[in-house]
Amino acid sequence: MRVVVTRVLEASVRVDDEVVAELARPGLLVLAGVGHDDGAEDAAALARKIWSLRILEDERSASDVDAPVLVVSQFTLHASTRKGRRPSWSRAAGGEVGEPLIEELCRQLELLGATVARGRFGAHMLVASVNDGPVTITIDTKNWE
Repeated sequence: MRVVVTRVLEASVRVDDEVVAELARPGLLVLAGVGHDDGAEDAAALARKIWSLRILEDERSASDVDAPVLVVSQFTLHASTRKGRRPSWSRAAGGEVGEPLIEELCRQLELLGATVARGRFGAHMLVASVNDGPVTITIDTKNWE
């Protein structure tokens, strides 16, 4: 799994002119992509890492300050741009694999104590955020850096 974690002052997701998820206070916006070879263990490891990352104000983690987390599925994180001008999405898992793993990531965060808001899997979403810093971290469970 690949995620982009951004420290935000606020964030929201709109689908068809309806706000389906929002963070009304500072927290983390997580864009999450699932690959073909990802599994529940990837989701659990990511949840632990996201919840404990010390990227909030005064080097605190979301777990330290009970910061909310907004998770948005983002299959484009697995784009390949090696050839030509059109990205290939062949590395991204389809909905039958991706949706349950995005939900597992959310569930694991909740088990750790997080308040989790969710985008809508497979929908055309308008994601708005007020980035703080900006602080943005990428994490790939197949290449921990």
